[in-house]
Amino acid sequence: QVQLVESGGGLVQAGGSLRLSCAASVRTFSRASMGWYRQAPGKQRELVATITSDGITNYADSVKGRITISRDNAKNTVYLQMNSLKPEDTAVYYCSADFRIAGRGDVYWGQGTQVTVSS
Repeated sequence: QVQLVESGGGLVQAGGSLRLSCAASVRTFSRASMGWYRQAPGKQRELVATITSDGITNYADSVKGRITISRDNAKNTVYLQMNSLKPEDTAVYYCSADFRIAGRGDVYWGQGTQVTVSS
């Protein structure tokens, strides 16, 4: 069973920064594509950023230039550095680990961490 534990959320003023961390309890962490998603009240969960096992990154247009995803395979951890935060970034942020290959395999999710940006 894969466990993902997010940390680093909190309350920050607009323009501030936060760094989220997601620690994975799995020896094959380096094989997974890791992602951060978020869900605001009353809205669907949406992609924030992903990083493949090869380190290729992808970002939602709304966060490009402000948010950076990175991973440390030695620590089984993926990070989300968030700068120039806006009130619309307020959401619960979820970490995901995607082990699918050719459409087969599993995707795991963390419990989420709350990020609140005040104006």
